[in-house]
Amino acid sequence: MLLRIWQNGATSALLCGLLLLAAAAAHAGGQIYTFVDSRGVTHFSNIPNDPRYVPILRPRRDPKPNPRVPQYVGYDGLILLTAREHGVSPALVKAVIAAESRFDTDAVSRKGAQGLMQLMPTTASKLGVADPFSADQNVRGGVRYLREMLDRYGDMGRALAAYNAGPSAVDHYRGIPPYPETRDYVQRVMTYYRQYNDDFGQ
Repeated sequence: MLLRIWQNGATSALLCGLLLLAAAAAHAGGQIYTFVDSRGVTHFSNIPNDPRYVPILRPRRDPKPNPRVPQYVGYDGLILLTAREHGVSPALVKAVIAAESRFDTDAVSRKGAQGLMQLMPTTASKLGVADPFSADQNVRGGVRYLREMLDRYGDMGRALAAYNAGPSAVDHYRGIPPYPETRDYVQRVMTYYRQYNDDFGQ
C-alpha cells in the first residue's frame, strides 16, 4: 500500500481521514509508515522501502492526551516573509519554532541553543546571526539553516532530524536516527505543521 497526498487546505479533511485509517491499521497489527517530501507531498506505506519513512506511532491502551498545539500569531508576519524569501513552507517554520521554543525569544536549552529557533552559538555564528535573541535575526538564520537541510536531504523528515540531532547523525544512520528524542521531535513538528497550514492559507 502506498498513498501520496498533496498537503494543503483542500485536502486536510482527506488527510485526517487517511491518518485515522492508518492508525486503525497499525492498531490492527500492520505498521504504517509516513514521510513528507520537500514539495509537501505526504507519503504513506506499509512497506518502508525508503529511508525517509518513519513509523506512525501506535495508539496506547491508556493514551495520554496530546499536548495542545501552541497557538501564537505574533511572529506570523516575520515567518511568512522569511519563509517566502527562502522557499520554505511558513507552516513548517512556525512548527519548528513552536517545537523548539514555544515562541519564547529568550529560550535557552540545556545544551546552549538559543532563541526562537534554538540556534547553537557556532551555528548562529556561521549563519551571521549576531544576536540569537533577536526574533528577526534568529528566524532568518534558522530558516536559512532549515533550507540547507531540506536541500541536503530532499524531505522534511530527515531535514527535521538533522535540525534536531545534526546532519552527521542523519548521515551515519542513513535516515532519521533511532534516538527517541529526535523521533518524537520529528513527529511533533509534523503534527504542528499540519495544524499551522491553515494559518497561512496553505
